[in-house]
Amino acid sequence: MKKPIKNKSKWLLSALVTAAISHNAFAEVSVIHAGTLLVNPANAPLTEQTLVVEDGKVKAIRSGFVAAESFGNDVTYIDLKNQFVMPGLMDMHVHLQGELGPKNDSEKLRMSDADVAMMSAYFAKKTLLAGFTTVRDLGARPEQMYALRDGINRGWIDGPRIIASGGVSVTGGHGDVDGMSPDLLDKFTSKTICDGPYDCRRATRRAIKYGADVIKITSTGGVLSDTNTGTGQQMSDDEIKEIIDTAHALGRRVASHAHATEGINAALRAGVDSIEHGSYTDKESIRLLKQNNAFLVPTLLAGDTVVQMANNADFMSEAIKAKAKRVGGDMMSSFTRAYKAGVKIAYGTDSGVSAHGINAREAVLMHKAGMSNKDILISATLNGAELIDMSDSLGTLDVGKFADIIATDTSPLEDISALLDVGFVMKNGQVYKQ
Repeated sequence: MKKPIKNKSKWLLSALVTAAISHNAFAEVSVIHAGTLLVNPANAPLTEQTLVVEDGKVKAIRSGFVAAESFGNDVTYIDLKNQFVMPGLMDMHVHLQGELGPKNDSEKLRMSDADVAMMSAYFAKKTLLAGFTTVRDLGARPEQMYALRDGINRGWIDGPRIIASGGVSVTGGHGDVDGMSPDLLDKFTSKTICDGPYDCRRATRRAIKYGADVIKITSTGGVLSDTNTGTGQQMSDDEIKEIIDTAHALGRRVASHAHATEGINAALRAGVDSIEHGSYTDKESIRLLKQNNAFLVPTLLAGDTVVQMANNADFMSEAIKAKAKRVGGDMMSSFTRAYKAGVKIAYGTDSGVSAHGINAREAVLMHKAGMSNKDILISATLNGAELIDMSDSLGTLDVGKFADIIATDTSPLEDISALLDVGFVMKNGQVYKQ
């Protein structure tokens, strides 16, 4: 026998309110009253603006607070009259499938592919709610990351728009597996590990065949590789060039993890599209970055994180600790030199090394290193969109572009730490946080 519903009138009211909220969340037209609106971070903000969103895109921008009902009966009104409104932020270097910590290695061995997929969905949502509506994931189990990307695009999962990489690395280099028994090394070695230019051509084609939006290479060693192989150049020049030429021929851009100067410059001479970390850029690096119109993605937050962990935690091996203290401590000055020289900067955190959801702390570190608040916002919007070849649809709130919109209580142009507390998030016209 079914039990009667207690407080039936309250239950009915709750159901009606839920239905109304659900309907409004997916209404075709939203009208936003923005107290301050930054349409294009390269230009000055506007005050008291009405932003009209239709079918996931910016439909119109009107001066003043135009009444919502003037745009039709079935509209969602969003009051941001007291907020600073701007395009969604873009993080060009994340790793959504984990977070660095004392249990990192053991968790990898215990977790199934399904577990990893669930965890990455959780981190993806945290990233979106922090105001980052587009990310470039540069290192993951490819099949699961491509599924997450596609699931978000289909509306099955809440998360940022993901540009997902396929990694191509050389045997024993950063990007290959390490720090395990030989049996496990054999089991977990990727099919896109390569040796020699022709094998690296094969690996690149394979990564693209299976779904890579971008190719990630590791031209130098890495801090978190559990080997005492340093951070110098590990890919040969001919391997780097073959990967980049092959990727470009198949319509994919290439990002290169690169710490040491020789690896940075080798990748740039071969035509790479972005340098990740760039811990030891020199005058030649800066010349090549500018000559090739390539981007530097600095990941200062990762450098700061590994230094803190090396100094205060016990889970890192001695080889990792030594690299972390040296490289992490040098990244800031290298970034400052590149920025002052006029290198194009795209915002990137290496989140996954740092915790997910605190991506905006990179902005605070960039400001500390001498970057203007305006240029920081440009790096996280216009430059990110250019790097992923989506300037026609992302990076600004011009009419016709995707309605990726965030809002803060105060202006990040005046205080960049305002980005640490994003109170409103819309992606493709759908509100995820308000």
